[in-house]
Amino acid sequence: MMVLVILLFLFLALLGMPLFSLLAGAALLGFYSNATPLAVIGTELYRITQTPVLLALPLFTVAGYLLSEGNSSQRLVNVTTALLGWMPAGLAIVSFTACAAFTAFTGASGVTIVALGALLYPALRQSGYPEWFSLGLVTTSGCLGLLLPPSLPLILYSIIVQQMPQGTGVSIEHMFIAGLLPSLLFIVLLSFFGLMVIRKQSLPTQPFSWKALGHALWEARFELPLPLVVLGGIYGGLFAVSEAAAVTALYALVVEVVIYRDISWRRLPKLAREAGVMIGGLLLVLACAMAFTNWLIDQQVPDQLFALVRAHVHSRYTFLLLLNILLLILGAFLDIFSSLVIMVPLLLPMAVGYGINPVHLGVVFLANMQIGYLMPPIGMDLYIASYRFKRPILDLVRATWPFMLVLLLGVLILTYVPWLSLGLINGQHH
Repeated sequence: MMVLVILLFLFLALLGMPLFSLLAGAALLGFYSNATPLAVIGTELYRITQTPVLLALPLFTVAGYLLSEGNSSQRLVNVTTALLGWMPAGLAIVSFTACAAFTAFTGASGVTIVALGALLYPALRQSGYPEWFSLGLVTTSGCLGLLLPPSLPLILYSIIVQQMPQGTGVSIEHMFIAGLLPSLLFIVLLSFFGLMVIRKQSLPTQPFSWKALGHALWEARFELPLPLVVLGGIYGGLFAVSEAAAVTALYALVVEVVIYRDISWRRLPKLAREAGVMIGGLLLVLACAMAFTNWLIDQQVPDQLFALVRAHVHSRYTFLLLLNILLLILGAFLDIFSSLVIMVPLLLPMAVGYGINPVHLGVVFLANMQIGYLMPPIGMDLYIASYRFKRPILDLVRATWPFMLVLLLGVLILTYVPWLSLGLINGQHH
């Protein structure tokens, strides 16, 4: 029966059935075949609402919508340009840094491509950067912030693993800290790649000016403290993650609507509706996924998978390599949220069986998924960039593959150097 359920699941997925319907239907069929009361599905839908940190998802989503709708992107670019524009390949480094920071708070790399691409692509071309490099940069940089707090995938991963026995010690705070060094690694590697590309060209740099820096900082004076408010408040013990999300949403509302007035009061209901639709769909998928996960655990599917893999793969390092290949393939077909709710319940028990820390698994998982946004045939960022810059998909694929190779190098490093994910957490405990 289990094989039949899985085959039916795959067949309906190919037909394009909504993900929450697939997950709920598979769970219903599975529990029904075991003569388990179907009320367990309703219990599972209710249980997800009792997760204390769940409030962080909609509140951070609202904050992201507010920041992306205002002129935060322009002010962020001005600050990073004034701070880093004097360096060789300074504009490229500015682009990587600004895009990573913007994606972290908006929670969507596609938004970053649309919002910052209009600013950065013309600037890169006018400064003499090659066209392929400029296109590849603005397309790939949007995914860099997915490992930076308060990124929604980090929050969602921690919520999912907390529902499983192997992930009881994983918190959102741990995931926030774990993503910092890997994100820095990706930015450093891409910046070095940018230096290598333009080293033989005498591209203009912007002279450093304290006056220009002071002006840019003053313009962004209300937005720059936001990361400090969020992270400082959480790790300083002032408030919990859900409270930090509420503070962030309120802060973004006051800054964008009242202080800067980038967003009119009339625009707020539409923004709230858009954020509500997005987060409502995500929560419905998450609740159905938890019900399906419970059926999988009842059928001991994760244990059977682990026994099967263990019989053929004896080394943890080989398992990690195969895991990366699997996640890259999945990333080419599934979006990051679907991948999280479907694959984490299956992969977490196997990874723990090989002695891999759940926090480290989360960083490796999301790092691979961010590259998936750039991989054909479904790579979402390729299509968004194609629409935004009015270029064929193949042009974007050709422009992004060198950046993807650099990102893959970064994934291999953080996969086999767990300290990048766990070092700051262990240091905090000491």
